[in-house]
Amino acid sequence: MGWDRAIAVGFAVGSACFLIGPFPGFVQLVGAAADGVVFFVGSIFFTLAAAMELREGTVRRGHRWGRDPSWWSAAVQFIGTLLFNLSTFSAMQESLSTQQENRLIWTPDVFGSACFLVSGWLAYRVTAGPGLRPKRLDREWTTVAVNLLGCVLFGISAIASFVVPSTGSILDLAAANWCTALGALCFLIGAVLSLPRSSDARQVATT
Repeated sequence: MGWDRAIAVGFAVGSACFLIGPFPGFVQLVGAAADGVVFFVGSIFFTLAAAMELREGTVRRGHRWGRDPSWWSAAVQFIGTLLFNLSTFSAMQESLSTQQENRLIWTPDVFGSACFLVSGWLAYRVTAGPGLRPKRLDREWTTVAVNLLGCVLFGISAIASFVVPSTGSILDLAAANWCTALGALCFLIGAVLSLPRSSDARQVATT
């Protein structure tokens, strides 16, 4: 239960950073450099939480690899967070050219978002079951569904943040910011839903 709580808190903190970071008012308040740090810190919390989740999945299985989609979901998610680390770290660098921004920031962001989308889809398939029609809309299904929506929004944000070489401007700044914030909000809701409840602890204690 302790690991589950730490995982949920890690994802919640990371999500909060990505929720706050895109708001124009926040950037004006703290400055672009500090805003970049917020995104980077958020990505680190994502990585820590994803690493703990992958560890838990590996311990439960007793070994790595195999065909377990839950383990692969955690593994692909962890890779995605590492790519976000690279992207957000590069975004803190100043005086990058358009080509460097697309190569060092946009490319790992797109691939990281793709990893999140694959991970979210695998988790949804496991929870929804055959036919992708869940038997009941319980808390577990709601958690993976809202996380999958967050992955989709992050993917849209990544595409919209491409820097057009001919103009040097972002393809769609509003879409990039809004989809990042809304995607992070979905992840935050998912993290809160995944927090262990006291009833869960009592059930574990009695088994």
